[in-house]
Amino acid sequence: MQTGAPRHPARPWAAVARGARLALCLWLTSPVAAVAQEAVAARYEGAVTRYPHGVLGDEVEYDTLAVTLSDGRVLRRRWDAPLVFEDVAPRLWDVTGDGRPEIVTVESHETRGARLAIWTVAEGSLDPLAATPFIGQRFRWLAPVGAADLDGDGAIEIAYVDRPHLAKTLRIWRYTDGAMHEVAAAPGFTNHRIGWDYIAGGLRDCGDGPEMILASGDWSRTVALRFDGRLRARDLGGYSADRMAAALTCR
Repeated sequence: MQTGAPRHPARPWAAVARGARLALCLWLTSPVAAVAQEAVAARYEGAVTRYPHGVLGDEVEYDTLAVTLSDGRVLRRRWDAPLVFEDVAPRLWDVTGDGRPEIVTVESHETRGARLAIWTVAEGSLDPLAATPFIGQRFRWLAPVGAADLDGDGAIEIAYVDRPHLAKTLRIWRYTDGAMHEVAAAPGFTNHRIGWDYIAGGLRDCGDGPEMILASGDWSRTVALRFDGRLRARDLGGYSADRMAAALTCR
């Protein structure tokens, strides 16, 4: 049983990278004047094979992010080399805390590996908002977990597993003052195996605040983690796909 969404045929798009050329800014499906609209759906388009990592089960990545707005218009951004969108699907997560979703993606650089990138819709334009640093090496990836106010301070945190097959490090970032700031990290956790076209685990709230559901680094245990300024892990029993799916639904 899969506990994450299957890989969409068109995956997340990239954020701004030094040396990258933004090839195609945006298209509108309608000439309607820009009004205050928000993203209601997103997908990846433009299959490319110039970054043959294959971590998601094939060597196809994507160069375009397409975002559907609440008025039906579609905005698109496309990147030429050295960037691709190496991900299962774009995520509509509220990162700024204003109640409107941003678009959270994973993008990879041909020599620097992956980073988490956030895009925003403002005044009819799809624009980069912020990004974490690249991991720093080709064919090094990250797997998002979720976004929420994890510690109850009013700011949104974003969690991902840095190199879920190698470093297996959970990292927590916060968007403040126009940039991403790392606020916590802990080794020994994972949410993806090489070749999976989905990401396991995620976030849950069983009535007493958000928890991250992950596997232990050796895939032997299912773990719930809270962040209250520190990362605290709680064992939920042996790992299985069914156990993780049940944990996500508070069972």
